[in-house]
Amino acid sequence: MTFTQFNALDALGARPGTAGVRDPEQSPEGPTATAPLPDDVAARNAELVERYADELYDADAATILAWAAEHAPGKVAVTLSMENTVLAELAARHLPEADFLFLDTGYHFDETLDVARQVDQRYPQQLVTALPVLTRKEQDSLYGVNLYRSNPTACCRMRKVEPLAVNLSPYAGWVTGLRRADGPTRATAPALSLDPTGRLKISPIITWSLADTDNFIADENLIVHPLTRQGYPSIGCATCTLPVAEGEDPRAGRWAGSTKTECGLH
Repeated sequence: MTFTQFNALDALGARPGTAGVRDPEQSPEGPTATAPLPDDVAARNAELVERYADELYDADAATILAWAAEHAPGKVAVTLSMENTVLAELAARHLPEADFLFLDTGYHFDETLDVARQVDQRYPQQLVTALPVLTRKEQDSLYGVNLYRSNPTACCRMRKVEPLAVNLSPYAGWVTGLRRADGPTRATAPALSLDPTGRLKISPIITWSLADTDNFIADENLIVHPLTRQGYPSIGCATCTLPVAEGEDPRAGRWAGSTKTECGLH
């Protein structure tokens, strides 16, 4: 596959917004939130976190996922960014009944979408694709062209945070790829916690370094995102992700040129 870098953080690629557009703090019509959990499931989740969070804080991935398979009081979703397929492999081994959940923002690199297709072919789990309410064209028309430049937080909310929230409704918990080594905002993140809806938030590779992740990918012959070998250790939307220099923070290329460091999912 031929890779042509497109990144709207480059001012040469930007176009001005359109006057008279909707306030980006107002989401488009449609679902934006997760459905409430049944009271008994919410109560059980809270009990589980109270009892096991400290015990799992530094546990290995197999232990955390085996715990989830035994204790989660309902179905679990495994969220996949497709930056790598480590969670898909671990879940196939330890959570075979879980669904895979992929956020297709409409702004992904072609390579990311190709990894998603390969995951769907390689693993038996159901791959659920979460989509924003608006297409790119509709968003440009309603909120102005290139919202990811003028208000990246609003763009992430409408194309990541809200679609994830809506698509988590059927689940009692979700598995994330959070690693404490990814940066200071994640340095003390727990392996097990409650999200704001009372669902279990389970992070089995929380103690892994980037090197641990790369070694697992190589040792287990996993699907490789080609851009991770072209200077992209952390991959988000094509419009908002730049390669990083050797030795830089792996997430330095995310929302480069702005103060934004998180999309809002965590």
